[in-house]
Amino acid sequence: MPDAYVVGQMTVINPEKWAQYRGQVLATLLPWRGELVFRGNQVNALAGSCPHADIVVIRFPSLSDAQGWHSSTAYQALIPLRQEAADVVLLSYET
Repeated sequence: MPDAYVVGQMTVINPEKWAQYRGQVLATLLPWRGELVFRGNQVNALAGSCPHADIVVIRFPSLSDAQGWHSSTAYQALIPLRQEAADVVLLSYET
């Protein structure tokens, strides 16, 4: 079964609320076997441009786990906080 990845690109608009969100989101990954691969800040664009300077990559054992995490009650409860904290684009990929 192929791995799945959720890639988030974001621009933080409220650092305090973003810290609250980040402090809670990792616990929502555990039931879905999600693993934080990395968080980072864009250093420069080697080709093209991206409107968001920050990125997060999360690995899941399957696309159904990634979708289950995103639609879970625990994660859905955090979305209003996320929306107040940052402008976020979430994308899913399968290998």
